[in-house]
Amino acid sequence: MNWLSSVIYLVWFLSEILLHRILRGGDAADKKKQDRGSLAFIWIVIIVFINIAEILAYRTHHPIKEGILMNHIGLSVILLGMILRFVSIAQLGRLFTVVVTIRKDHKIKQDGIYSILRHPSYAGSLLSFLGFGLSTNNWLSLVTVFIPVFAVFIYRMNIEEKMLTAQFGEEYKDYMKHTSRVIPWIY
Repeated sequence: MNWLSSVIYLVWFLSEILLHRILRGGDAADKKKQDRGSLAFIWIVIIVFINIAEILAYRTHHPIKEGILMNHIGLSVILLGMILRFVSIAQLGRLFTVVVTIRKDHKIKQDGIYSILRHPSYAGSLLSFLGFGLSTNNWLSLVTVFIPVFAVFIYRMNIEEKMLTAQFGEEYKDYMKHTSRVIPWIY
């Protein structure tokens, strides 16, 4: 692993730890019981499969493309994912929490990036995991990290969407009809 990879991986990891510590949602008026342990499940999957992907990258040779270019493309994709995640968090403002929560006076955000994607923060995270897989320049590592993380994010999105539908009913169902989950106009 080169120094640039190490720095970007460290900044990415520390930014997620910081988000987890700061944006938990601790107001007594918040409804937090619907998370179902999905945040812990996400962290377990991430830690396990990033480590497996790293081991596979060092022990197997299944390059996506020979040379260092793929590493740089992957690192760039990680940074793009981080930017998307932070922009979506900033746009959602006080309503963003890392634990599935309905805040006091919660409203459905339907402008900005949320006019296209229902879960742009998850889209940013997934983009970063895709970038991580690409940066290993190993097909096996890419698949090993991305598919389980994508699956656990789908699980999490299902929990969140059930909670939002229960809270907002037809308003949220209508919003779902006009937006994509994480890939604009596709999914």
